[in-house]
Amino acid sequence: MKTFEKAGRSNTRACLETAISEMGKMGISTLIVASTYGDTGLKAAELLSKQDVTLIVITHNYGFKEPAHLEMTPDVRNRLKAMGATVYTGTMPFRNIGTAIRQGLGYSQQDLIANTLRILGQGVKVCVEIAMMAADAGLIGTEDVITVAGTGRGADTAAVIKPASSNCLFDIKIRKILAKPWDW
Repeated sequence: MKTFEKAGRSNTRACLETAISEMGKMGISTLIVASTYGDTGLKAAELLSKQDVTLIVITHNYGFKEPAHLEMTPDVRNRLKAMGATVYTGTMPFRNIGTAIRQGLGYSQQDLIANTLRILGQGVKVCVEIAMMAADAGLIGTEDVITVAGTGRGADTAAVIKPASSNCLFDIKIRKILAKPWDW
């Protein structure tokens, strides 16, 4: 496992290179990348430009930071698509109706699961979440994928995951953590 001293975007290239290298070694053909603004997605597409693999870029949902707004611009989304990536924007399993319940009542079961995954790091939680999002959207099946996410902006965590839809959360398997920060 590649360990980064600290969390953050300075690890993005090395994290992606680790994930892409493992794809080849493990025979995995799908890379799923969390990318709020598109920077990590563009870097992944660039590094994968000569490889015959599937790249799925997962954004925040509309309204994540402000009503009816998405952080990734249409221009960046179009650039990613032109580079062969599938860009998906959908409901985030750990930030959905349960978030509204928590804000009103102070507790949500989804928070328990999300916070438990955060014990391993924010990026691990997001790696699981984007695998569920891609499965919920029908973009992947149940074959192993590699997911890449981070703590804040950029990427610092990569994992091999056997995905499942969000309604089958407990069927997901984190097979191997490929990279993550030591301190987050």
